[in-house]
Amino acid sequence: MKKVLIISAMLTATLLLGSCDKENERDEIPYVYVNFVVYPNTLDFIPVGDYAYFSGGYKGIIIYRQLSDDFKVYERACPHDPLVENARVFVEESGIIAIDTVCGSRFLLTDGSPIEGPATIGLKQYRTRYDGFSLQVMN
Repeated sequence: MKKVLIISAMLTATLLLGSCDKENERDEIPYVYVNFVVYPNTLDFIPVGDYAYFSGGYKGIIIYRQLSDDFKVYERACPHDPLVENARVFVEESGIIAIDTVCGSRFLLTDGSPIEGPATIGLKQYRTRYDGFSLQVMN
């Protein structure tokens, strides 16, 4: 019984001390319900290897068309500084890299991973369902 109490006290102390570490504190991107449909072959045309901005999400959405039937959909809020007012991800001229001009983080649009800057996690990705005609974007 003593061992259980000692182990329990040690685990509690570890959790409390670990939660005080400033490096582990991170602002979360606020949850916003997302569920809309786009037509990437007609009305909302997005060529293969290109992208388009859409409203929705917390700070907007980027839809990147990797292949004719493969779409990557990302939140435009930078995961490093999502609550900073002007911090928003924009696609660079290359069309494959997005940058937050406030903190300087850069992300690869093929998978959302950070490639430069202070961001250590990738862009928030939304789920998709594509039937060859319409693309549903949701969280």
